[in-house]
Amino acid sequence: MKNTQLDMKRLAAMDAAQASRLLHRVREETLAGRTPPIAPRPVIDASWQRMARLGLDPDQSTSTVLLQRDELEERRRTTLLSEVMQTLSGGIAGIADASLQIMVVTDEHGRVLWRQGNLAVLRRANGICLEEGAAWTEHATGTNAVGTALALGRAVQVHSAEHYVHTLHNWTCAAAPVHDPRDQRLLGILDVSGPASSFHPAMLALVGSVAQLAEAEMRERHRRSIERLRAVAAPILCRVGGRAVAVDDHGWTAAVTGLAPVDRIPLPKSFRVGRVWLPSLGVCAVEPLPGGWLLRVEEESRPEEPGSEAAASRVVLDLSRPRRWTVAVSGAAGSWQQELSPRHAELLYVLALHRDGRTAAELADDVFGDRTRTVTVRAEMSRVRRNLAGVLAHRPYRFREEVAVEVLRPERPADLLPHSTAPAVRAGRTAGTVRTS
Repeated sequence: MKNTQLDMKRLAAMDAAQASRLLHRVREETLAGRTPPIAPRPVIDASWQRMARLGLDPDQSTSTVLLQRDELEERRRTTLLSEVMQTLSGGIAGIADASLQIMVVTDEHGRVLWRQGNLAVLRRANGICLEEGAAWTEHATGTNAVGTALALGRAVQVHSAEHYVHTLHNWTCAAAPVHDPRDQRLLGILDVSGPASSFHPAMLALVGSVAQLAEAEMRERHRRSIERLRAVAAPILCRVGGRAVAVDDHGWTAAVTGLAPVDRIPLPKSFRVGRVWLPSLGVCAVEPLPGGWLLRVEEESRPEEPGSEAAASRVVLDLSRPRRWTVAVSGAAGSWQQELSPRHAELLYVLALHRDGRTAAELADDVFGDRTRTVTVRAEMSRVRRNLAGVLAHRPYRFREEVAVEVLRPERPADLLPHSTAPAVRAGRTAGTVRTS
């Protein structure tokens, strides 16, 4: 057999025993450093390499210390996923049961919060510690759909001997991340797992669709909460003199007066009643509203012009964690921090590398490997600059010369933005430390 590449459709078309033997041989040869008869899928090969760097034993057990019952209940109570469990369960639990599989929902740390499905498979899952309160990150149990989806931030299917740990070779699983549509924060993972004999390549698409359905429900819930806040805030803003805006706890705008309307205003984590400096507004008086906040802009403290003494002077781009990236901006007037989407993390990383700036075509080449995708780049940079106008310039896109920029990278260069396929990021995984200035 020629050393081409595996794919799920090809596996599904094969006899189950033949597919199992092939996967075992591919794994054995690859982990031994030899050329396998057919190349493993890139997502699996990359995960195996991560496991090897971690020094994970492929013959280890998948048992982990379970969460205490009170901690498990607290995580269930405080996660936004609890509000859409009916959607998740209704969309997939019945199918999992009928197909001899189980549905698993984890939090953003890979801890199993809920599971349901076929009773026989639930009992069998106890044998591999796929139970409530267990940890299913790659660090804990090797390559698996939950852990690898957490590592990459996208849907993943892992079948039979594609699992790094030998104990899981009789299992198949498909998982997709679920994000908070308000800020794109990862909430957890939806997974379907079962015996390897229950494998079907369409399960990945089904899991991804149900995850998107849950996100759509959360988005609609958020829209309704903004409407309720708007109903409360509108009459108040009519009586406010000067500039003011009503926002929810995530900074999404419900109503505004005296200001150009924006979709969202970045808020610091430690937000409270009193006076606070916001990069897009200046000093504001903060008052509580049902479901949000009223921000009154103090007129003597208008936003500083770029380059003035009170403008931002330092940016810290934190890419050191595998799934959460932030940008922190500070200056004479105060500081703030914002979480970044994967795409915005890529763009800011590239701009930190090239302090002299990048054109839209150059950024398109850096991120997509395609200089023609300038429309996409300009749209994304427009979104980035809504919150970072004080530190970013354009024509070309760049950090302003007076701003010091620091990039915090992962301890292992190979872990830099692990989801990313951007050429500039791939190069950065083998490059030295990013300079600051």
